Amino acid sequence: MGKTVEQRVIEIVEQQLGLGGNEPVTAEQHILNDLGGDSLDFIEIVMAIEEEFEIEISDDAAEGAQTVQEAIDLVKRLVD
Repeated sequence: MGKTVEQRVIEIVEQQLGLGGNEPVTAEQHILNDLGGDSLDFIEIVMAIEEEFEIEISDDAAEGAQTVQEAIDLVKRLVD
C-alpha cells in the first residue's frame, strides 16, 4: 500500500529541514516557528511538494500553509 498524503508531506518537510529520527515532525507544527525553517527552506518545501504530487501551488496558497497540517490540507485540495 502506498504512503498517505500526510506521510509524504511530513517526509518532505523532514528531508528539507534535516529532521526526523528521535523527534519526528507532527502535523500541528509550524514549519518556520516550530521546526526552525527559514523562508528559503519554505520555498524548497513548496517546490518539493509540487514535484512529489505533480501539482502547482500559487504563492497565495503557499503563504496560507504555515503548519504541516495546512500543507497537507492544501495538497489534498489540489490533488482531488
